[in-house]
Amino acid sequence: MRPIADVAADLGLSFSNLEPYGRDKAKIPLDVFPQGRAQGKLIVVTAITPTPAGEGKSTTAVGLVQGMAKIGKRVALTIRQPSLGPVFGHKGGGTGGGMATVQPATDINLHFTGDFHAIASAHNLLAAMTDNSTYRRAIPGFYPEGTTWRRVTDAEDRSLRRVVTGIGGSVNAPLRETGYDISAASEIGAILALAKDYQDLRERIASVVVGWTNDYKPVTAGDVRAVGAMMALLRDAMKPNLAQTAEGQPAIVHTGPFGNIAHGCSSIVADLLATSCTDYTVTEAGFGTDLGFQKFMDIKVRQGGPKPSAAVIVATVRGLKWHGGVGQADLTKADPDAVKRGAENLANAVRIVKMYGLPAVVAINRFPDDTPSEIQAVKSAAIAAGALGVAEAKGFADGGDGMRELAEAVVAACESPSDVKLLYEDSLPTTAKVEKMARELYRAAKVEWGPMTRTTARRFEENGWTFPVCMAKTHLSVSADPALRGAPVGHTLPIRELRVLAGARQVVVLAGDIQTLPGLPSDPNAWDIDLDADSGRITGILST
Repeated sequence: MRPIADVAADLGLSFSNLEPYGRDKAKIPLDVFPQGRAQGKLIVVTAITPTPAGEGKSTTAVGLVQGMAKIGKRVALTIRQPSLGPVFGHKGGGTGGGMATVQPATDINLHFTGDFHAIASAHNLLAAMTDNSTYRRAIPGFYPEGTTWRRVTDAEDRSLRRVVTGIGGSVNAPLRETGYDISAASEIGAILALAKDYQDLRERIASVVVGWTNDYKPVTAGDVRAVGAMMALLRDAMKPNLAQTAEGQPAIVHTGPFGNIAHGCSSIVADLLATSCTDYTVTEAGFGTDLGFQKFMDIKVRQGGPKPSAAVIVATVRGLKWHGGVGQADLTKADPDAVKRGAENLANAVRIVKMYGLPAVVAINRFPDDTPSEIQAVKSAAIAAGALGVAEAKGFADGGDGMRELAEAVVAACESPSDVKLLYEDSLPTTAKVEKMARELYRAAKVEWGPMTRTTARRFEENGWTFPVCMAKTHLSVSADPALRGAPVGHTLPIRELRVLAGARQVVVLAGDIQTLPGLPSDPNAWDIDLDADSGRITGILST
């Protein structure tokens, strides 16, 4: 690995102004961000609808940065920090794979610089102060049953989804039913990813809704007087983290909201920093085009993030065979016809990217068992769908050298005309935004509104919360039904619940059976993670 001071120099940053965490990572204070520089081009990496075979989106994003450096471009990566839950659960780490990784990968996948701990600490401090406020009757009309703020944990622990707190008499009050969410779904994490500076962070935290009075007035973090203490906990977490790719290019790793139940992007400040320091920045959005990419545009860009110049859609032969109806056990068997059938999902991904006015480049993440006829089927489908370019991505095996073709295609796409458009107007009512998303994004036939959901939407609007919609739904289908592969049309979008994130300025809409706290699988990755007592090296952390 290169000295982190040399990596900082590539961004035009003086190492003396940074805050090093050991020899290979550092915090970048907001007051040392370059000012007045022309903004470089931003490339967002998204994917087809995820499958059990895995698409390698992070690997492709990292490899693309390495490939662009190989063709002589000044480039940086902005990427989310992995959450401990998936690392010890089923998904694994989020630092890429093979020869296309962000380093130090083990540190990034574990505690890194403590950002996730700071988020969880601030979140749970707010929960404690909210409970204390109801216990002390500090706010007229605000009682325990009016509290909506749930605690968070970074462990995938299904037993905490619904809990009763305050058992043991009045000394432990208030007694109430509540639950936990995963830390990556925390509104505090979402706020950190969207805030532009400390003042913006403070204003957003003060707006967080923690409950309701008995006459339906919102109670905020400002009302329970938690803002100052939370700001103290989040001081360092607001600063982006500098790391590097396996080939030494700058990688800014910051914040980590999930893409299915949160908005799924790294931070606005990371993108602003990188685009002001380089000619090209590659960033990654969570899951497929219907989730992470849509939220990147309608939430992150809408709230002040730099506009992208192009989008890369990651696809695999295996993934398209899955969408073409092939079972997981047969995905390594050659089947060009299944690829052609499953390519309707790729075509839909291209359609969504173009809906937002961006040129699309398809990256075929190569696996050893892909056949020439299958690769050609993907290329033909991509061009037929309207992709501006398509290239094989071999970053896992060959690092930057295996990504030159994709890098050239992406640079060309960045020079093509683009006209960034968002899906809906801010002023549109929440129900109308959801209906538009269902119709144009998911191609559903109708929206099924659950009990009190439209009433809740009206209550939010009465408080002035006409925020963008953060759809929480399965990542395994364009629809809300994980069993529907390909590009389903004419389905029903079932809306079960609405939650306001007034600080993050979005309305979370839960569609179908969605859990905001995952549970551990039958064979968690935690079984294989260990510490070698002789070398002190951590082993067994998988990357994706």
